Order: sequence, then C-alpha cells, then structure tokens
Amino acid sequence: MPLLAFETSCDETSVAVVRDGYVLWSAVSSQIKLHAEYGGVVPELAAREHLRNLLPVAEAALAGAGVKPHQLNAVAATRGPGLPNALLVGFKAAQGMAFVLRKPFFGIHHHEAHLYSPWITGNPLAAEFGAFEPNVSLIVSGGHTMLVHVESELKHRVLGSTIDDAAGECFDKVGKLIGLPYPGGPEIDRLARLGNPKAYDFPRPLLRDATDDFSFSGLKTSVRYFLRDHPEIAEDAERIHDLCASVQAAIVEVLVTKTLRAAKRLGVGCVTASGGVTCNRALRASLTAGCREAGLKLRLAEPSLCTDNAAMVGILAERKLMNQSEETSLDAEIMPGWELE
Repeated sequence: MPLLAFETSCDETSVAVVRDGYVLWSAVSSQIKLHAEYGGVVPELAAREHLRNLLPVAEAALAGAGVKPHQLNAVAATRGPGLPNALLVGFKAAQGMAFVLRKPFFGIHHHEAHLYSPWITGNPLAAEFGAFEPNVSLIVSGGHTMLVHVESELKHRVLGSTIDDAAGECFDKVGKLIGLPYPGGPEIDRLARLGNPKAYDFPRPLLRDATDDFSFSGLKTSVRYFLRDHPEIAEDAERIHDLCASVQAAIVEVLVTKTLRAAKRLGVGCVTASGGVTCNRALRASLTAGCREAGLKLRLAEPSLCTDNAAMVGILAERKLMNQSEETSLDAEIMPGWELE
C-alpha cells in the first residue's frame, strides 16, 4: 500500500506518493522567483505560500499516482530542521491526515532523508536498496554542509559539519557581493564555465585540518576584501567569470578533499553526495574524477532530488515502516533545530 509524504522545510512545497521503493509521483512547487526579489528566503512569505500551495500539490500527487486517501498505508512529513512556520504547515497537515485515516505517522529528519536520495534513480524513480553499501555521504546545501558515515541502512554517524557558513550559503553570499541575482550559487556555476579557476588564489578553509568539519565564512570575507580592493572587476565580464571560477574551485576542493579523505580513513568503498549544491557542475565533475582515481564507487543524487523534495522523505519513511521503526506521536511537535545525531 502507498505512503504519502510532505516536505515544507524551507521554500519548496512538495508532496510525493511512494510504494514498495518506487516514487509513484512527486509534485513540487518552488518559491524561488518569489524570494528572489528579496535576495533570500523570507520565512513569513514561505509559510504563506506553503499554506496556499499544499492542498493543490497534494491533490496533484495523489491524482498523478492514481491513489485515493483511504488507500494510503502511512503518512510522513519533514519534522526538522527547517524554518519553524514552514515546517508547521506540512507537519500538521500530515498529522491531521494520519489521524483521520488512522494510519501510522513518521516525522522524518530532513538530513537523514538526504542520505538516501542518491539511492533513488531511474524513470520511474526507484530506491535501489539492493545495491546499498556502507558509505561516506556528503550533504551540502544552502544551510548545511556535513559528512556522515552511513554504516548500514538506517544506521549512521555524523563525522563533521560546518562551524559557520555552509557551502551553499557561501555561494549565495558571494553571488550577492558580486551583484548576481538570487540564488547566487547556480549563477556562479553558470559564469564559472567561462572563467579560469586558477586566476585568483582564494583560501581553502580547514583543508589541512585533521577534523571532518567545514568552514566557509573566511572564504566569503576574503572575497569581500578582494572586491573592495579591486572595484574595477565589477565592470569587467571576463574577470567576473574568472572570479566565479576561482571561488567555486576553492569551495569544491575543500568539499571533495575532505570527503575522499574521510572515505579512505574509514575504509569504505562508496561515496555519496546530495543536497542542493550537489547540482553544481564542478562539484559533480570533481567528485567523479576523485572517486575514479581513488577506486571508489560514487552515487550522486539526481538533480531533481538534490533540492528539497518529498520523494526522499517518503522513501525513508517507507524503510522505517518496513523495519518497524517507532512511529512519531500524533502529539509530536516540529523540531526546527533538530541535529542529525
């Protein structure tokens, strides 16, 4: 029987229907254009748009999957982390459905769901858990950057995370410094294709540090001072391309080096990557080359599953249901600052 999943942790309203490891339908309504006017996500607007979009998105997902509410076997929703009011919309709607239908309910950790998105592939989308193996997983997005050792299915250990700015946050803030439209990350990736990644030498924070933690605030500050001292760059398209390529190269080198180093230290044979920044062309290419050279298998989340989506939430919830994991109480509350343990 199918499972219905909701995801409203930030600025994407998403609902998916999954069954037996297959994503029967995944519907997503993005708010990027709305927030671009403000240069970033406005929490109050995000929550309002979730309220406006959730019902039609849910109806579209159920209709696309050919499933009626009474046919559902369970309901799930992102419980955290995320924007409090945004999380509330999807979480409470899911709880309400589970209560009315008298079905199991699962409150899912957003980052834990990302750990399994690289295993969802194909058309139609299916979770390839038959190929699952221990791995080091890089989760890299606008709000979070972390390395996780996934020892076995539903068993993981956080190795390190960002101590200040996440990689995606650094991309977006640098984009804003340059004057690029929001979100800055995809714009930097686009412009970097025409630039020289060795044109400017920016710092690689914590690259040689023995821990698995990340830090990108120093890189962002370095770019700020560089632009202050070289204001003429803003009027030179070629140098803007070089700047974007150089900043991107610094971020990618840190992410890839620390990921491969952790995989080698732990003796795993597989690396995975997910989260919005995993859409970055240079990161995907560098991880591919690095894993090939190191003799490691690599699984990258498909671009449609890199950003926030309910498909990964549903797939993880279904695995928890099949493994008889403890259900989430219908009295449970959201956890906006929920740490991945």
